[in-house]
Amino acid sequence: MNRVFKLAASVLLTASLAVTMTACGGSKTTPSGSTSGQETGSNTETKAEYAVVLKVLSSPFWQSMRDGILEEAEKQGIKVDIYAANSEDDVEGQVTLLENAINKGYKAIGVAPISADNLVPAVAEASKKGIYVINIDAKLNLDRLKELGGAVQAFVSTDNKAVGRMGAEYIIEQIGGSGQVAIIEGKAGAASGEDRKAGATAAFLEAGVELVESQPADWDRTKAYDLATNYIAKYPDLKGIYACNDTMAMGALEAVKAAGKDIVVVGTDGNDDAVASVKAGELSATVAQDPAQIGRRGVQLMLEVVKAGKPIDVNAEPQMESVDAILITKDAN
Repeated sequence: MNRVFKLAASVLLTASLAVTMTACGGSKTTPSGSTSGQETGSNTETKAEYAVVLKVLSSPFWQSMRDGILEEAEKQGIKVDIYAANSEDDVEGQVTLLENAINKGYKAIGVAPISADNLVPAVAEASKKGIYVINIDAKLNLDRLKELGGAVQAFVSTDNKAVGRMGAEYIIEQIGGSGQVAIIEGKAGAASGEDRKAGATAAFLEAGVELVESQPADWDRTKAYDLATNYIAKYPDLKGIYACNDTMAMGALEAVKAAGKDIVVVGTDGNDDAVASVKAGELSATVAQDPAQIGRRGVQLMLEVVKAGKPIDVNAEPQMESVDAILITKDAN
């Protein structure tokens, strides 16, 4: 009995400490396991009037976007609550996060949807309640959103088709404009990955190189390793692989090393480990996005639309903004 009593007391003490940390402005965990980011601003007692719902916070890309959001919030003297799903498969969890955010009555909410459709009904609900929505990173299905009576005020992202094309064009240059190439896709249906694949595919076809295969590896390093291993075995003359993110590119690079092949591998996102690999002469290149700037601009757009105070117009075209990507190679400055 004493042991049970001590265990119960320990649990109660832990819960009490967690509540105390939350009250003091520490990071908060939602019932779904997602995280609400730090609150910023000079007045720590002020309730946040802005929020952003991200895909995840488990990768450097999304962590950088979070940091950009928080930096801009501090610069503007406001608070922004940040929420993120548990994984890029957690489409329902992300919906719940947005629904909860809508019920909290924020003036504006930024959303980076896991898929083109998962957040559409909730965004429509936000519009009907007069909450401005800024679409970040991956585009929502705007036609379906309009049908449901919703709208976004702006969309800010990197042009992912241009990203894919940039990576493919570097491969084409490195292999002398001919030979067999392959693509490692992200998760099927994910807008950013689909656009990168489309951009790379178009570049390869226009250049006349042979695109032998294009398959998804779900943004996963191990799956990309296995897929690249299959590519290499199936196509012994393979010269290049374009991966739709750096995590998969690093898996593909491992497969190339294990096979003892000389294959150009290009990734996407400009993650720290990928950039280090490029500088070490291993990964051929990565197309670096600027997620921090995307996050900063998302905050600026939320402030702009709230300040303007215009009624939400379902028929109005959202403001479209693109943040440029950069090709990082060993020889680049």
